[in-house]
Amino acid sequence: MAHLVEAGDDVTGTDRSSDGLDILDAPAVLERFRKCAPEAVFHLAGASDVGGSFDTPQMTLRANAEGTLNVLWAAREAGVDRVLTVGSADVYGKVSPDELPLTEDSELRPTSPYAASKVAAEAVATQAHLGFGQQVVTVRPFNHLGPGQSTRFVAPALAERIARNERDGCAELRVGNLSSRRDFTDVRDVVRAYRRLMLDGEAGVTYNVCSGVDIAVSDLAASLVELSTTEQRLVPDPELQRPVDIPVLRGDCSRLRDATGWEPTIALRTTLADLLEDMRSRLARDDRATRNME
Repeated sequence: MAHLVEAGDDVTGTDRSSDGLDILDAPAVLERFRKCAPEAVFHLAGASDVGGSFDTPQMTLRANAEGTLNVLWAAREAGVDRVLTVGSADVYGKVSPDELPLTEDSELRPTSPYAASKVAAEAVATQAHLGFGQQVVTVRPFNHLGPGQSTRFVAPALAERIARNERDGCAELRVGNLSSRRDFTDVRDVVRAYRRLMLDGEAGVTYNVCSGVDIAVSDLAASLVELSTTEQRLVPDPELQRPVDIPVLRGDCSRLRDATGWEPTIALRTTLADLLEDMRSRLARDDRATRNME
């Protein structure tokens, strides 16, 4: 939302944690859209925990597929001009090195319930465009990271553990699988891409949002450790392993670049430093709140 406000847009945000709106409650979504009367909707709601989706496949599918169905239906009923639906590069699944970089035309091979739910959500968006003539743009973001991100994702989870270790004087940094390679983009660059696509993207078309460069999670962890103010020692933790982990993902953002002129601008080192500082600030706020309650 911050980027949209800075760009001069009149923005209304909603999510279940802040105001209780549930995208599985279609009438409630329609009521909210009619009340706000938006020209455009950025649809990022749904289940986003890839690892957790193995334990909750039914709810993950409902949240992402049925939830997208409800959002698009409500948008049509409320007269919303355009909707941007946020998918995931996880839909590409397990790929071999000779298939990289991945384009929007690459085969979809979902390996997690989360990825399967995102494939289903894309099908819902395609039907809305083809069947109802709805102005829907779909994006497939690869891994993004930055300040404010949930600790369900690998980089903020590592940053939070480092910040806690700095605070508590601990040197053991618990880690999961570090061999995977991912295409990382700063979330501040990602949201710029979303807005540009809302303005200039072609309805009914899917766009990768990525840097075009893959790095090992081990390198990501090493960079965060280098930024730490205390010594950190990596300790493998089996509980942090996913049942299925995709070895490598790297995307091609040519379609996005050609449509909007977008390019990532924030260096990964800057992103990680900002992320770690954000985690230190979050822990400090939590500590102050705890002390005030005692």
